[in-house]
Amino acid sequence: QVQLVESGGGLVQPGGSLTLSCAVSGSVINIALMSWYRQTPGNQREKIASINEGGAVYADSVKGRFAISRDNTKNTVYLRLNMVEPEDTGVYYCNAYLTSYDRSGDYWGQGTQVTVSS
Repeated sequence: QVQLVESGGGLVQPGGSLTLSCAVSGSVINIALMSWYRQTPGNQREKIASINEGGAVYADSVKGRFAISRDNTKNTVYLRLNMVEPEDTGVYYCNAYLTSYDRSGDYWGQGTQVTVSS
């Protein structure tokens, strides 16, 4: 059974930094794409960053401030949040499009809360 477990959320001051991690475990054969989504209060879940062998792509709202990276040896994806703003407050979700012994498709983490406040 495939699991995605996020960590690293918490309270951070405006202008500060935070790193989120997401580890994929279980019967994984191949991970094609790993992404981070977030859901801010009153809004729908949006994709903010994704990474595959071809590189990384960012939403305009985080471009230049956030950085996604991936450690294939650990099946782990990271999201470094820099110069955070109160508008970055929300629940951050990890997503992986992968092939396991059961199926191919999207898998989700449980979400981790990030709160930007002084």
